Amino acid sequence: MSKSASLYRMHTKEHICPYGLRSKDLLERKGYDVKDHKLSSREETDKFKDKHGVETTPQTFIDDERVGGYDNLREFFNMGEAGQTGTTYTPVIAIFATAFLMALAIVFAQTGTIESLLSVSVIEIFVALSMSILAIQKLRDLYGFTNSFITYDLLAMRSIRYGYVYPFAEAFAGIGMLAGLSGFVVGPVSLFIGTIGAISVFKAVYVDKRELKCACVGGDSNVPLGFVSLTENLFMIGAGLWMLYLAIGS
Repeated sequence: MSKSASLYRMHTKEHICPYGLRSKDLLERKGYDVKDHKLSSREETDKFKDKHGVETTPQTFIDDERVGGYDNLREFFNMGEAGQTGTTYTPVIAIFATAFLMALAIVFAQTGTIESLLSVSVIEIFVALSMSILAIQKLRDLYGFTNSFITYDLLAMRSIRYGYVYPFAEAFAGIGMLAGLSGFVVGPVSLFIGTIGAISVFKAVYVDKRELKCACVGGDSNVPLGFVSLTENLFMIGAGLWMLYLAIGS
């Protein structure tokens, strides 16, 4: 016996409710034949809400019983809360994994050999791409980033302006590595911000035992401050030392 559900969702020229589309998709994935009622104007939507005594749409009805909105529908199917909640390492994992695959792709495109994927060049490009992408995350909202960064970075606490400079310095170091700029130019920048950052994170997390959000992927992240941020700074320290080593040896 087929299962059926009635869905009322807002779908106008100006606005298509994303939760209405999600509700429809969820019902169909659960095997329901969906009677999709599109509320095509604000007036029609308001009349529907007044009639059923609800404050929001979409609204789902199953067996003539109102289930409710998208969150209620997920509860009906014994599903957890939608979206990411609480602390998560997902943004950092996505950045590092993508940067590593990009590094492999670049080296393979340059050499055309599988053996080259085990070369030092992969690590160099991976670190440079990681720094550049992490800098982008910070630069997209400097105010939000600095609001988080100045709560634990020792230099930014003393000079808020340094918090605004930091993402540009990180981007300069990453892009400078990719461009092959002199290690005497790029190395000191990477080494400086990496060292200050590593000391700051170590003190905040492992000495002061503070529970903070990491600003490494921007100010709106739920990534906990700790190993990830420390790793980012160790990358920059290593990159700075490596670039200086290459510059001195050349």
